[in-house]
Amino acid sequence: MVSLKRIYTITGLVFLILIFGVVAISTWYTVDESDQSVIMTFGKVEQTITEPGLHFKLPWPIQSVEKLSKETFSLKFGYKEENGEVTDYPRETKMITGDENIVLADLVVQWKITDPPKFLYNADDPEKILFDTTSAALRSIIGSTKIDDALTSGKAQIEADVRELLSQLMEKYDVGISISAVKLQDVELPNEEVRKAFTNVTDARETANTKINEADKYENKRINEAEGEKDAIISQANGDKAARTEAARGDVAVFEKLFSEYKGNKGITKDRLIIETLEEVLPNAEIYIMNDDGNTMKYLPLRSLEKDETKKTPIPEEETKNESVPEEKATGEGGTKQ
Repeated sequence: MVSLKRIYTITGLVFLILIFGVVAISTWYTVDESDQSVIMTFGKVEQTITEPGLHFKLPWPIQSVEKLSKETFSLKFGYKEENGEVTDYPRETKMITGDENIVLADLVVQWKITDPPKFLYNADDPEKILFDTTSAALRSIIGSTKIDDALTSGKAQIEADVRELLSQLMEKYDVGISISAVKLQDVELPNEEVRKAFTNVTDARETANTKINEADKYENKRINEAEGEKDAIISQANGDKAARTEAARGDVAVFEKLFSEYKGNKGITKDRLIIETLEEVLPNAEIYIMNDDGNTMKYLPLRSLEKDETKKTPIPEEETKNESVPEEKATGEGGTKQ
């Protein structure tokens, strides 16, 4: 029969072996590259371990370890995807725009755990807080955006605004989560009839913009043509101005030269000006210079002289002609020929 002492001894040994086994097992742990760990001493957070590899700690129950992932998580708002099937939740995504239109908007939020102790102990369900905060941020931004921007070119701005507001709210709640990215998946109208009407409005707006662009292009073309014509006219006018200015200066120079000659010999200059003027006014008339000093009439046929000069013949200085009476009568009886 086994003695009582032996039973106690065996039991004590088994208990010590169990204790040493638990201590041996709980004094070391490993951290993967995609994980981070929190060391707690009697439930109080001591430190955060992010370096991968083998680490040691005090045995349980003195110290314990909580492991969290360092990878990026995705929060799907407004829909759920499982086994390749997508399930929509329109009650979550239905919201009102700034111009009082109803749209359905869903998005994906990329987030990471950046402060494990706060994620573990500052909130009971930080992921639920993130979901509710995402809904509030998206509704706030959509509520201040016009429907045209939400459905067309304003999506990038909505994403940026939602991310900024969501990050501010998560910092305020202090649950150890940081926002990496926000991506709108769909922003659409609630039913087919509304979508069709909006499509027609959008098409009409695009047509109007096209017509306006064509009109602006034609306007710019005509303006450029008009500017070219204006520059050509101005250039021509400047050329005419310069030509007339030079002509006027030439006329002034001629006038000043004539005036200086006129002051030196007024009679000859005056006669010359009269003759030149007559030639301009009566270009085909025969012009004679006549001198009637009594009985003999003397004249100078200028046109004949010009013709003779053209033929390179000598020019007579003076010819006499008696048109009304014979020379003897013109000189008087017994007179001599002048």
